[in-house]
Amino acid sequence: MFDVGFSELLLLAVIGLLVLGPERLPKVARTLGGLTRKARSSWLNLKRSIDTEINAEELKKPLKKMQDEVRSAVGGIDQQLKKATAAVNSSVGVKSADSPPAATPDSVTPGSATPGSATPTSATADSATPDSATPGSATSGSATPASTSTASATQPADT
Repeated sequence: MFDVGFSELLLLAVIGLLVLGPERLPKVARTLGGLTRKARSSWLNLKRSIDTEINAEELKKPLKKMQDEVRSAVGGIDQQLKKATAAVNSSVGVKSADSPPAATPDSVTPGSATPGSATPTSATADSATPDSATPGSATSGSATPASTSTASATQPADT
């Protein structure tokens, strides 16, 4: 852009010598050299800082991309976990946390069970199978005496 050759510098030195004189020319030359040095170093520092910022932004892009991928993966896992929890809760019969709590077996009284409900104290004779019933496992009100006797009759004797 600025193409300064030796002839232009020589012309400037002669003009400076004539205008400033031999006593002030060395001081002015030192001052101009110092200002030029400061301007050049400031320019280089600015250029380095801009390059550093550009490199930092280029390094942040892959990190940002990875962070977005991790967030989407965590979101997908969270959704799958919620679906699985809902599926397990629906198969077990547990209602979601937003609904009122269901009656627990401790809060059900023996006479309050409705016909056909599946609580531990209201098992019917059909639910006692020969494989699962043992002579000492019948609880009061859970199986009829006839089903207990047939269950003990089908069990092999302990040897």
